[in-house]
Order: sequence, then C-alpha cells, then structure tokens
Amino acid sequence: MEFISWNDFTKVELRAGTVLEVHDFPQARKPAYKLKVDFGEFGIRWSSAQVTKHYTKESLVGRQIVGVINFPEKQIANFMSQFLVTGFADENGDIVLTCIDKPVPNGSRLI
Repeated sequence: MEFISWNDFTKVELRAGTVLEVHDFPQARKPAYKLKVDFGEFGIRWSSAQVTKHYTKESLVGRQIVGVINFPEKQIANFMSQFLVTGFADENGDIVLTCIDKPVPNGSRLI
C-alpha cells in the first residue's frame, strides 16, 4: 500500500448522488446497468455499473450512492460514462455499492 497526502485525497471529488433512472446495458462486456444520477449543483450524470448481481433496477431508483465526478469521461462500449460509481467487491468479486444510510443533499462531498 502506498501512502498519499491529505492534498492527494482532497483532489478526488467523492460526491453524493441520487439514482434517478436505471437501464439495462446489453452492449457491456460484463452484466451492467446504465445509471442516471442527480449530483445537485454538479448536474445529472450517467455511468455504467456492474451491480446486477446484488441490485434490481427498481431497487436502485431513489438510492443515494457515492461517485467520483472529476474523472474524465470514459467510453464503455457505445456509452460515455461521466462519473465513477464506487463500491466494494464481495467474496465472489460482485460489486456492492457505496451507499448513504441517511439522506444528504445531492452533490455533498465525502469528508
């Protein structure tokens, strides 16, 4: 593990957002959804998330998640991902989302 400085950490924009819509993403190499997320003053952004093992589309709508919003856009198949969805791999390598257990304003920064 490499240690980073506080200044390094503050460069990462980890922000709260609410999932507005979820769509299937059949063009992705691994099973994934397309997520439309409201980051408040930072706007509405789209991303791809390989979270189909633990979540249905319906269970994601309205959930607050944590995303990194200051990476450049990344093309995934025919789709441009505008932020990085954060999560942890379970014992099988399937992603469990980083979620917020009490509501906070969209766009709030992780501190």
